[in-house]
Amino acid sequence: MAYPVMGVPDTGDTAWMLASAALVLLMTPGLAFFYGGMVRAKNVLNMIMMSVTAMGIVTVLWALYGFSFAFGDDKGGVIGDPGQYLGLKGVIGGNGAAAVAADAASGTEASDAVNIPLFGTLPLSVFVVFQLMFAIITVALVSGAVADRMKFSAWAAFTVLWSTIVYFPVAHWVFAFDGYTGEHGGWIANKLKAIDFAGGTAVHINAGVAGLVLAIILGKRRGWPKTAMRPHNLPFVMLGAGLLWFGWYGFNAGSATSSNGTAGTTFLTTTVATAAAMLAWLVVEVIRDGHATSLGGASGVVAGLVAITPSCSSVNVLGALIIGVVAGAICALAVGLKFKLGFDDSLDVVGVHLVGGLIGTLMVGLVATHQAPAAVDGLFYGGGVDQLWRQAVGAFAVLGYSAVATAIIALIIKYTIGLRIDPEGEAEGADESQHAESAYDFAALGGSSGSSALSQSTVAVGKEG
Repeated sequence: MAYPVMGVPDTGDTAWMLASAALVLLMTPGLAFFYGGMVRAKNVLNMIMMSVTAMGIVTVLWALYGFSFAFGDDKGGVIGDPGQYLGLKGVIGGNGAAAVAADAASGTEASDAVNIPLFGTLPLSVFVVFQLMFAIITVALVSGAVADRMKFSAWAAFTVLWSTIVYFPVAHWVFAFDGYTGEHGGWIANKLKAIDFAGGTAVHINAGVAGLVLAIILGKRRGWPKTAMRPHNLPFVMLGAGLLWFGWYGFNAGSATSSNGTAGTTFLTTTVATAAAMLAWLVVEVIRDGHATSLGGASGVVAGLVAITPSCSSVNVLGALIIGVVAGAICALAVGLKFKLGFDDSLDVVGVHLVGGLIGTLMVGLVATHQAPAAVDGLFYGGGVDQLWRQAVGAFAVLGYSAVATAIIALIIKYTIGLRIDPEGEAEGADESQHAESAYDFAALGGSSGSSALSQSTVAVGKEG
């Protein structure tokens, strides 16, 4: 079993990766605002709380056993060694005051004190916290499919079970390369050799299909689709999309795990694909509906970010443009599938994350080029179908496993503590029924005729939403 070596980290790489980890963490509050603005006024706090509690629960699980499950030495091709990093043992180390004092007492120069477990050029602790942020955002993504109707206690239980049974093993398959933190890593990364640079399979396909299964088992919102359930705060949605785009540079460029040319390339391809996807989504809206919307622009941004995530290290600028246009256009059409097929995916997790993740993952096999850091040619660059079939097997293996495991978890919760808010609580709103709070205290606006009129008009809008 290989453990990280001890040595001196590269300060430039470490600084970039600390910043990247912070950027990825910022994505979860960004997602909370993005989702929170899309629901009705009576459910916004509950929507935000689902993301916030994922930050707490997943962090504790990651520290206890999650990192070991994901990045420990491979056991049976399924999961990392549960005991290798249990409680993050062996991760903490460094040239602290005690080490410097000990060296001074022995006559050794303080600058020679080296006691840091490394992941490549990074302190292992930095890699641990960077990957933690991926685990958090993946769980939070699922919440958009079940907005307005899932019990908060059920969501907390789902977070624990799904992280443990689904995300941690899938992260091992996709992200744990041989020799990283154990002698043997996961099968998708090392045996199949599918390319998923920053999480098209482990994050977006995984969360997207989980959202679909959970939404089906949970059932439709009362009144959907006949009752209009419009976003209550589109500025929140735009703010969330902006924070997601900003944070995504840590997600993609940070996955280079170094301040190098790969980080620069992925930064560029991420930007190009995202811009192209946003424009493509808006064009589809104009052709189909006669107007471009702010919600469409924000959704197009996220669709582009999702699609370029697995492919950002394997395509050139032309490939990034193609992926962005295809993802923006197809995802804009795919969000309508829920009305045709009858599943209530509240905030389009399926149409954006599942479909966008599949597009980005599979298109690696088409538009990848050896000019990019991954140095693989797809079908359109003379590489044949070799990389395409690898991408397809990886994508659908994750999809199938996540679908089955999520269904089992959801049914266990349904028949024990229950999944769904009761009808009265759903009508009242998840904010009041689950948290005894309200996002907007309309009574506090009273006190003058103008304020009273504002309060009355706002309440009317709230009741309509």
